[in-house]
Amino acid sequence: MHPRRLLLAALALLLPVAAHAATPANTLVVAKQIDDIITLDPAEAYELSDEEVITNVYDRLIRYEAEDLTKMVGGVAQSWVVSPDGKTFTFTLRPGQKFHDGSPLTAEDAAFSLQRVVILNKTPAFLITQLGWTPENVGTLIQAVDAHTLRFTTPVRFAPSLVLNLMSSVVGSVVEKKLAMAHQAGGDLGNAWLKSHDAASGPFVLISWKPKESVTMQANPAYRLGPPGVGRIVIRNIVESASQRLLLEKGDVDIARNLTPDQIAAVAKRKGIRIEEFPGSDTWYVGLNQKDPRLANPLVRQAMRYLIDAQGMTGSFLKGSFKVHETFLPDGFLGALDDDPNHLDVAKAKALLAQAGFPNGFELRLDTPNTTPYTDIAQSVQQTMGLAGIKVAIVPADLKQVLTLYRARQHQMVLVNWGPDYLDPHTNADTFAYNPDNSDKAAEKPLAWRNDWAILQLSQETLAAAQEPDTAKRVAMYHDLQKKVLEEGPFMILFQPTFQIAEQARVHGFIAGITSDLTYYRKVTK
Repeated sequence: MHPRRLLLAALALLLPVAAHAATPANTLVVAKQIDDIITLDPAEAYELSDEEVITNVYDRLIRYEAEDLTKMVGGVAQSWVVSPDGKTFTFTLRPGQKFHDGSPLTAEDAAFSLQRVVILNKTPAFLITQLGWTPENVGTLIQAVDAHTLRFTTPVRFAPSLVLNLMSSVVGSVVEKKLAMAHQAGGDLGNAWLKSHDAASGPFVLISWKPKESVTMQANPAYRLGPPGVGRIVIRNIVESASQRLLLEKGDVDIARNLTPDQIAAVAKRKGIRIEEFPGSDTWYVGLNQKDPRLANPLVRQAMRYLIDAQGMTGSFLKGSFKVHETFLPDGFLGALDDDPNHLDVAKAKALLAQAGFPNGFELRLDTPNTTPYTDIAQSVQQTMGLAGIKVAIVPADLKQVLTLYRARQHQMVLVNWGPDYLDPHTNADTFAYNPDNSDKAAEKPLAWRNDWAILQLSQETLAAAQEPDTAKRVAMYHDLQKKVLEEGPFMILFQPTFQIAEQARVHGFIAGITSDLTYYRKVTK
């Protein structure tokens, strides 16, 4: 080497190493896959990332706050009263609340927000139209009594806890009527404008949503619970988990939300990075189509339950990210039953198959999304089913293709997951244990319908549980429903997830609950 170059190389070794990039002190930068965002209008949003953003931009009538995710508290409303017949709910709003543009928040805004959901009849409208509200009757049944009092009535009595939980969901977000109507186009009640703007009063102001790129929110210093801990939130759409990891390790992002278990284990060893775990509420399961006479045999279904090694999966490639949970209500929900009786038992499975008339097994098709961990789970199921002669052909495809097949009842076995819409047990019972019309032209097509499970009596029991006002009795009813689905249903329920995130050690206060709309950024500090 030339002497001058040798000297320069030696000097370079003595110079300090350049520090990694660091995000601004008052800005939280999050790496997360958010290409599922379709709209940020609370009357239309129904995707996971949609709801997460709306939670942090809009305040709701009532809600579960970051301080205690197990306790329902007032949001825009400070108190409420339920009539003796359980049909009329009266909410008293907090005085002095303001929207982001400084306008006062009134009961008229709250009434308009609920009416608007029903009238627009977008995807999440079913959450409250199930209460008997229609575009024709909401003007009468949902009213502002005065500036600080909202009153609504349901035509049929439901459990008050169910109604209140629905008010705490995304459709309970309070939209500023004046601002929404100022941007109305073609009678859409401001829907087109609110897809990418806010008319809100929550802890953050929506600055921008750039589809498949980013969401930016600015702190609302006048929020009723005080200003958020950081001034700005930037959520970047980073689809590849490997890219999220690289950005986190370089210091270009503060939180990585979608790392795989292997990546979590790797970054956990790095100085300055901390791993946080939050319970999820999705139900991961294998659906068995009862149109197939073999799968309609209860002995076959029981045998197949003994041919899945869920414990082995959570102890190996799913370790840290899933736990075994075999009932349709996730831990954390009222009435959840922690009953996991099934385990890998090949001898018992073979005996049941022989009793059912299939001593040599048979062949089945398993449709699954073509991404991890679905494919890994499918391969495990294939291997253990084969121990008793059930030959499983795995057919991976895009999630959209799998769901299209599933919704048309054209599968044999399907590996998918289900996420609840709100924090009441009816949200899952209404799909796993409800199917009043099993015809191909049924108006409602819950998961029981998709698997051709005709359960008129069980459907009536599910409705009764939704209407039971006594909480202790409701819990007992949901325990019974879960046991019946576990023993008789066309579902092999496997797991409940645990969400693991990696964050810079200087970041504190990020909160994620068991549903996507219980993700809070207002308590984050750096």
